[in-house]
Amino acid sequence: MTTEHSQQPASAAEALDRLGRLSLRKLSMESLLQTVADLAKSVMPGEPETSVSLLVKESPSTVVHTGQLAIDLDESQYEHGYGPCLHAARTGELTEIPDTRADPRWVDYMRQASERGNLSSLSVPLVIDADEQVTGALNIYARRPFAFDDDSRSAATRFAPYAAVATGNLYAYESARRMADNLQRALESRAVIDQAKGILMERHRLTADQAFQILVRTSMNANRKVRDVAEDFVLTGELPRR
Repeated sequence: MTTEHSQQPASAAEALDRLGRLSLRKLSMESLLQTVADLAKSVMPGEPETSVSLLVKESPSTVVHTGQLAIDLDESQYEHGYGPCLHAARTGELTEIPDTRADPRWVDYMRQASERGNLSSLSVPLVIDADEQVTGALNIYARRPFAFDDDSRSAATRFAPYAAVATGNLYAYESARRMADNLQRALESRAVIDQAKGILMERHRLTADQAFQILVRTSMNANRKVRDVAEDFVLTGELPRR
């Protein structure tokens, strides 16, 4: 379920810069999510497959994936009711499995993962909407053990906010099909995040990714949604303080 790119990025920094330059207004959320998954796959170590899991009030689903290995491992965890992607989504903790053949957690799942060729994995939590108990995880399933180092962990955590924003908007849009009053809000949030990024880029001479990461860090520090932080910034010209 991958999309083709004419030229693969040479590094995580290049991939993140490419993501930062994408316009949320011009892309569907499904397309943005698939792009996040594809770019993460192309620059993360261990010949991985990737996926984005969504957990809505303990009901899990896979929104996008890059290959059969990723969807198989996601669904194995859903069947068991446990595993790294569910743990990351439920706890908000970065969840790494260095070697599925030796890790003592989730024994049944580990056996299936190693049998299918997944020897290490990294699941990065996505905070989407705490009020509605909506969380998720960006999952990277590597084909070699001990695939991840500090640099790749850091890169993975920087991919995650793009997935979180896109998944949150996708969830809001799907909810809007049942509650029409939310539809305009879901669409407007994409535009205001792009606008805030543009202001930060021009004011501080930042890259698109750097501007987006500032919005993400501010939202985390203020315990507010990215779209709300962006909206206030566009209106006031100031980022909220903690």
